[in-house]
Amino acid sequence: MSLQKFLNTCSPTALSILRIIVGFLYMQHGTAKLFHYPMSMGYHAPFTLIWFAGILETFGGALVLFGLFTRPAAFLLSGEMAIAYFKIFAPKDFWPLVNHGEAAVYFCFTFLYLSIVGGGPWSLDRLLRHKQ
Repeated sequence: MSLQKFLNTCSPTALSILRIIVGFLYMQHGTAKLFHYPMSMGYHAPFTLIWFAGILETFGGALVLFGLFTRPAAFLLSGEMAIAYFKIFAPKDFWPLVNHGEAAVYFCFTFLYLSIVGGGPWSLDRLLRHKQ
Protein backbone atom coordinates (compact mmCIF):
# COMPACT_ATOMS: atom_id res chain seq x y z
CA MET A 1 0.00 0.00 0.00
CA SER A 2 1.36 3.41 -0.92
CA LEU A 3 1.76 6.13 1.65
CA GLN A 4 -0.91 8.24 -0.04
CA LYS A 5 -3.40 5.37 0.05
CA PHE A 6 -2.63 4.73 3.71
CA LEU A 7 -3.11 8.40 4.61
CA ASN A 8 -6.38 8.53 2.67
CA THR A 9 -7.57 5.48 4.61
CA CYS A 10 -6.65 7.05 7.97
CA SER A 11 -8.11 10.48 7.16
CA PRO A 12 -11.68 9.91 8.48
CA THR A 13 -10.36 8.43 11.73
CA ALA A 14 -7.95 11.35 12.16
CA LEU A 15 -10.88 13.74 11.75
CA SER A 16 -12.76 12.02 14.57
CA ILE A 17 -9.68 12.08 16.81
CA LEU A 18 -9.20 15.80 16.10
CA ARG A 19 -12.86 16.46 16.96
CA ILE A 20 -12.65 14.48 20.23
CA ILE A 21 -9.45 16.18 21.40
CA VAL A 22 -10.61 19.69 20.48
CA GLY A 23 -14.01 19.14 22.15
CA PHE A 24 -12.32 17.86 25.31
CA LEU A 25 -9.89 20.78 25.46
CA TYR A 26 -12.66 23.30 24.81
CA MET A 27 -14.88 21.85 27.52
CA GLN A 28 -12.12 22.49 30.07
CA HIS A 29 -12.36 26.23 29.43
CA GLY A 30 -16.07 26.11 30.21
CA THR A 31 -15.80 23.89 33.29
CA ALA A 32 -13.05 26.15 34.64
CA LYS A 33 -15.39 29.15 34.29
CA LEU A 34 -18.52 27.46 35.64
CA PHE A 35 -17.33 24.77 38.07
CA HIS A 36 -13.74 25.87 38.82
CA TYR A 37 -12.47 22.54 37.48
CA PRO A 38 -9.75 21.55 36.56
CA MET A 39 -8.75 25.03 37.75
CA SER A 40 -10.59 28.17 38.75
CA MET A 41 -10.93 31.10 36.40
CA GLY A 42 -12.53 33.18 39.14
CA TYR A 43 -16.17 33.70 40.02
CA HIS A 44 -18.44 34.73 37.17
CA ALA A 45 -21.90 35.94 38.07
CA PRO A 46 -24.77 34.18 36.30
CA PHE A 47 -26.04 35.76 33.09
CA THR A 48 -22.86 37.73 32.42
CA LEU A 49 -21.06 37.46 29.09
CA ILE A 50 -18.30 35.25 30.48
CA TRP A 51 -20.88 33.02 32.20
CA PHE A 52 -22.65 32.50 28.87
CA ALA A 53 -19.26 31.75 27.31
CA GLY A 54 -18.76 29.09 29.99
CA ILE A 55 -22.14 27.55 29.12
CA LEU A 56 -21.27 27.45 25.41
CA GLU A 57 -17.81 26.07 26.08
CA THR A 58 -18.97 23.37 28.48
CA PHE A 59 -22.04 22.11 26.67
CA GLY A 60 -21.00 23.01 23.11
CA GLY A 61 -17.64 21.36 23.79
CA ALA A 62 -19.47 18.24 24.99
CA LEU A 63 -21.56 18.15 21.79
CA VAL A 64 -18.38 18.39 19.71
CA LEU A 65 -16.60 15.82 21.90
CA PHE A 66 -19.34 13.25 21.34
CA GLY A 67 -20.02 14.29 17.76
CA LEU A 68 -23.67 15.15 18.35
CA PHE A 69 -25.06 18.01 16.24
CA THR A 70 -21.42 18.59 15.31
CA ARG A 71 -21.95 20.98 12.43
CA PRO A 72 -24.30 23.48 14.10
CA ALA A 73 -22.48 23.28 17.46
CA ALA A 74 -19.08 23.81 15.84
CA PHE A 75 -20.42 26.73 13.79
CA LEU A 76 -21.76 28.41 16.92
CA LEU A 77 -18.49 27.83 18.79
CA SER A 78 -16.47 29.16 15.87
CA GLY A 79 -18.47 32.37 16.07
CA GLU A 80 -17.99 32.54 19.82
CA MET A 81 -14.23 32.32 19.37
CA ALA A 82 -14.23 34.96 16.64
CA ILE A 83 -16.14 37.33 18.92
CA ALA A 84 -13.85 36.51 21.85
CA TYR A 85 -10.78 37.19 19.74
CA PHE A 86 -11.93 40.57 18.45
CA LYS A 87 -13.47 41.67 21.76
CA ILE A 88 -10.78 40.50 24.19
CA PHE A 89 -7.48 39.85 22.40
CA ALA A 90 -7.27 42.01 19.26
CA PRO A 91 -7.66 45.34 21.11
CA LYS A 92 -4.45 44.55 23.02
CA ASP A 93 -2.27 44.09 19.92
CA PHE A 94 -2.55 43.08 16.25
CA TRP A 95 -0.45 39.90 16.56
CA PRO A 96 -2.04 36.82 18.19
CA LEU A 97 1.30 35.79 19.69
CA VAL A 98 1.59 39.15 21.44
CA ASN A 99 -2.07 39.46 22.52
CA HIS A 100 -2.24 35.79 23.71
CA GLY A 101 -5.15 35.04 21.39
CA GLU A 102 -3.61 32.05 19.56
CA ALA A 103 -5.92 29.55 21.27
CA ALA A 104 -8.98 31.57 20.23
CA VAL A 105 -7.75 31.59 16.62
CA TYR A 106 -6.96 27.85 16.67
CA PHE A 107 -10.37 27.01 18.14
CA CYS A 108 -12.18 29.38 15.77
CA PHE A 109 -10.75 27.86 12.61
CA THR A 110 -10.86 24.27 13.86
CA PHE A 111 -14.54 24.66 14.70
CA LEU A 112 -15.16 26.32 11.35
CA TYR A 113 -13.54 23.30 9.67
CA LEU A 114 -15.63 20.87 11.75
CA SER A 115 -18.79 22.79 10.86
CA ILE A 116 -18.03 22.05 7.21
CA VAL A 117 -16.79 18.44 7.35
CA GLY A 118 -18.83 17.12 10.28
CA GLY A 119 -17.83 14.78 13.07
CA GLY A 120 -16.29 11.89 11.17
CA PRO A 121 -16.92 8.17 11.55
CA TRP A 122 -16.59 8.04 15.36
CA SER A 123 -19.52 10.35 16.11
CA LEU A 124 -23.04 10.11 17.46
CA ASP A 125 -24.17 12.01 14.36
CA ARG A 126 -23.02 9.12 12.18
CA LEU A 127 -24.50 6.51 14.53
CA LEU A 128 -27.89 8.24 14.52
CA ARG A 129 -27.80 8.74 10.74
CA HIS A 130 -27.26 4.99 10.17
CA LYS A 131 -30.14 4.03 12.50
CA GLN A 132 -32.70 5.86 10.36
